[in-house]
Amino acid sequence: MSGVMSQSSLIGRDRYLSMLRDLLDRAVAGNGSAMVLRGQAGIGKSALLGSIRQLAADQGLTVVSAIGVENEAGLPFAALHQLLRPLESEVAKLPVSHQHTLRAAFGQEDGSPDLYAVALAALQLIGEAAAVRPTVVILDDLQWLDSGSADVLSFVARRIGSDAVLVLGATRTGSEDSARRAGLPDIMVEPLDEQAAAVLLKAQAPTLSGNMRQRLLSQAAGNPLALTELPRAMRQSTDRVVEDFPLTARLEAAFAARSAELSEPARTMLVVLAADVTCDAGRLLRAATELAGTPVGTAHLQEAIDVGLVEMAGSVLRFRHPLMRSATYVRAPLAQRLGAHTILAEVLAGFPDKQLWHRAAATLGADDAIAAQLEHYAQRSRTCGAIMAAVAALHRAAELSERPDRTTALLLHAAELASETGARREAQDLLARADLSTLGPTERARLAGVEEVVAFQHYDDHERRIRELVDIAADVHAAGNTDLAAEVLWRAASRCFFQDACDESRKAIAAQLDTLDLPAHDPRVLAIGAYSMPWERGSDVLDQIARLDPDRTDADAMRFLGYAALFLGDFRRGSAYIDNAAGIGRSQGRLGLLSGILGAGNWSRIWLGEWDKVRAETEESRAFAEETGEEFYLVAGRTNLAMIAALRGESELAADHLRAIGASPLATGMRCIQVAAQQTRGMLLLLDGRAEDAFAALTRVYDPTDPVSHPMRRWWIAPELADAAVACENTDSARQLLADLPDLAKRLPAPMLLVVDQYSRAVLADDADSDSAYTAALNGHVGAWPLYRARLQLHHGRRLRRLRRTSEAREPLRAARDTFDALGADPWAQAARNELRAAGETSTRRSPTARDQLTSQELQIATLAADGLTNRQIAEKLYLSHRTVGSHLYRIYPRLGITSRVELAGAISAIS
Repeated sequence: MSGVMSQSSLIGRDRYLSMLRDLLDRAVAGNGSAMVLRGQAGIGKSALLGSIRQLAADQGLTVVSAIGVENEAGLPFAALHQLLRPLESEVAKLPVSHQHTLRAAFGQEDGSPDLYAVALAALQLIGEAAAVRPTVVILDDLQWLDSGSADVLSFVARRIGSDAVLVLGATRTGSEDSARRAGLPDIMVEPLDEQAAAVLLKAQAPTLSGNMRQRLLSQAAGNPLALTELPRAMRQSTDRVVEDFPLTARLEAAFAARSAELSEPARTMLVVLAADVTCDAGRLLRAATELAGTPVGTAHLQEAIDVGLVEMAGSVLRFRHPLMRSATYVRAPLAQRLGAHTILAEVLAGFPDKQLWHRAAATLGADDAIAAQLEHYAQRSRTCGAIMAAVAALHRAAELSERPDRTTALLLHAAELASETGARREAQDLLARADLSTLGPTERARLAGVEEVVAFQHYDDHERRIRELVDIAADVHAAGNTDLAAEVLWRAASRCFFQDACDESRKAIAAQLDTLDLPAHDPRVLAIGAYSMPWERGSDVLDQIARLDPDRTDADAMRFLGYAALFLGDFRRGSAYIDNAAGIGRSQGRLGLLSGILGAGNWSRIWLGEWDKVRAETEESRAFAEETGEEFYLVAGRTNLAMIAALRGESELAADHLRAIGASPLATGMRCIQVAAQQTRGMLLLLDGRAEDAFAALTRVYDPTDPVSHPMRRWWIAPELADAAVACENTDSARQLLADLPDLAKRLPAPMLLVVDQYSRAVLADDADSDSAYTAALNGHVGAWPLYRARLQLHHGRRLRRLRRTSEAREPLRAARDTFDALGADPWAQAARNELRAAGETSTRRSPTARDQLTSQELQIATLAADGLTNRQIAEKLYLSHRTVGSHLYRIYPRLGITSRVELAGAISAIS
């Protein structure tokens, strides 16, 4: 491994070794896990990995490893190829599609596989290896992994599940590597304590004087590499190591001083190696010979090995620590570094991607030819999902471009790609380097798209921002780009959903949309119209959607139609379109798309009563959001989970989610999130018997100036407001707040509005009108929605019992109880039992169901298996190893009291 140190450098590392051995034992037992070691350079992370690697090898386990290499960070899947090379014999066990995906990713076949198709194939390959014998995956210097490999391996580490796999990584403190973005567990490797540091120093330099020993201990500050290297540097300098520099700089100085012992050819060879640490020894010596102008051979290689700067690893010479590489490279003369890259580009003619990067590194000033090649390389990288490799190539191309407008265009393109992956900071840095004053209409529109992703909440005046977007759309449309104009208008309309907008801004969006002359049934037109002018255009939008026969293979069309229908309140049709879009996203491995649509589509499913699916898909969405850096969807997903928890009586869990939402800056000003959170707060108060507090909380939603209000969603909260009003005897106030709802439901006859209108009118009706109102609602729209039907039946039964119509009350109360039991709505089910008891009828307690026995993911797997999907099909749908799916099912059967797959359908249908 990179930075391998002697066993003496493991002094004081017992607790870390013990923890890693425990993880290894768990993996051998079939409990896959992952851990990342973090610490400053030279702290001993690599030595710990080396120790576990040796232990695993001694036990006969499969060990695969890869090292992040600084100058390979722009090469897609370079580290992944390095890692999986020992598993080539297992590739034949994979489905043909996965075999092709991996070979295409590694340039062995034609093709441009999606990033997450590669990730799933890698996961299955490692799972196949683990089925033969437990497998240890070791990844050092994560901070330098190429982005494609880093994303794939983070994906794998999160999903090893029940496979006998241990993933161990190491990275430097403070690095923003993919492991941190993906939320993988980590542990900070701390410096040695005083006693351990003294023991290590004595082992390395037993003859040091007392003063010198104390001085070194102070300088090293518990860093094992420093305790190993600084004594030698002190001996060589005869007096001191420079103490005015940080420890890393002192170590680099020590390594540079050691290279002074070498001959000139050997030093030249090290400069070439520092320019390309993956170069094989043969090419390395040829390049060094040409650069030095004198033969460089194995004797010079041995010189470098003898002084402890490098070591052989197969056919590759490598530095014993990354700081040795940086010390060599940084201190070499500029002309020598440029010459090394130039010659390496010649000797690596068989590796065109590496050759291109060396040519770029060897270039001072502008070179449009190389910039064009890098732009082409970026396109290829993007096609295979290595987005950040494409970003790096475009950035370098911008630096080499001669014309300022071309530089800006390349930086803008790089920022667009970075924003697609959620790399907001990188996108902002790229934009900061660009001269945005030279942009034309098309470039300004593209810039607006990036800004809406990376700086959405940075615009304090969102009304002004909407007007800016409308003007940008007008300009780009005039320039002839209608599709881009529609995209910008969608960004403006989205602000109406997320933040609200005044009538003037909404009308401006709609007016500009009309000038595009797009077909009325275009999904973009329907979505923009729904979001910007829901009351004016919503009814026509719903009619168009009902008549459409859209292309169901078009994920974007499905997404726009789904968003439009959901926003207007046609939950069933909208959910169907969102499911379709999610299916396309799954098949294409578009996790960024999935993190958004799964989270957005599942708020509506709560009210349809599909709570198990909501919880499973929301948690899945949040996992995707962690991996793709879409932090907003992490927060937004909590609204779904908070409401489900509240409805099921898990009040503490719901409160935890609400606290996290309240603490997140991403939720600030986002009315779509705030209104959902406020509805959940009201629900918790209502179910806790605090009706007056619930009514006060829900009343806020109907004040348009309150940040928890939302122009559309506030009407969906009418049932909770009505429930709280009846409980605290404040029905007149509730009627006043909901006075506009009947007319709005006629104006926009969306199913959700019709349901909440009928429900609230029945609950708030006077006794003289109650019977007819309840009958109309239960036989009308409310009757088709289980949650609202059961709640209305509970109200109806309670009212009948209050009127001493006890025998009539029992039937709706029984129906309500049974529906609440099926949903898992324990607070309401208990309320129905209490009312039945008061009506003279006792009820047995709800029997445990699969919902109580299984986690959300297990229930999801069991449901898919009950639907007839094979383990591999389930694995591909949920991005898991098929062996993990099998392990889950093995544990699921006894919990459900069944013994085979054929019994699953009955067990699952019992809770549907």
